[in-house]
Amino acid sequence: MQTRSRGHRAAYRRDGDTWLIEIRLREVRQLFHHLDPAPFREQDLDPDAEQYLEEAVREIGPAQRLRLVVHLPAQEAATPDAQNLPAAVAHFFRYRADRVRAELHRLLANGAISLLIGLVFLAACLSLRTSLATPGSSAILTEGLLILGWVGLWRPIEIFLYDWWPIRRRQRRFEALARAPLTIATVAS
Repeated sequence: MQTRSRGHRAAYRRDGDTWLIEIRLREVRQLFHHLDPAPFREQDLDPDAEQYLEEAVREIGPAQRLRLVVHLPAQEAATPDAQNLPAAVAHFFRYRADRVRAELHRLLANGAISLLIGLVFLAACLSLRTSLATPGSSAILTEGLLILGWVGLWRPIEIFLYDWWPIRRRQRRFEALARAPLTIATVAS
């Protein structure tokens, strides 16, 4: 598989308002993971190919119109595998988008559980702080309980403010790749 390293959106060609993500191959099988025993339409993409395509969408933007263009020798472009390539690539990226969506749901569910635990812990710390707050009690201990209670909310706050964004962005990239039409361009062998 021959791909070019691209640093920014301007490095990609356009066809009207559609950005082209191009890959040059000698044979269709180069695009897929060689150890995957699944039928052709359900095989995983080669990790380098997946990374290249995802990075291209990151640079171009998942909201842009995209088209995948696979350059193949004419003889290879006429094979049944080449004809099934658009469906196989779309199937792979729909599957990846679904997996990332499930990962996001798990993260948010863990965040909700962590939030509940953190709130109970905060309530316990505040209750203990109130019961210990008597004249002559240690300010370090009572203030420490207050801080400790708020620290118990650190993880859920981190999940709900920051952790879910990268996962959602990755899901959008995979969805864009699943929607992108794939065309085969023939090249001289």
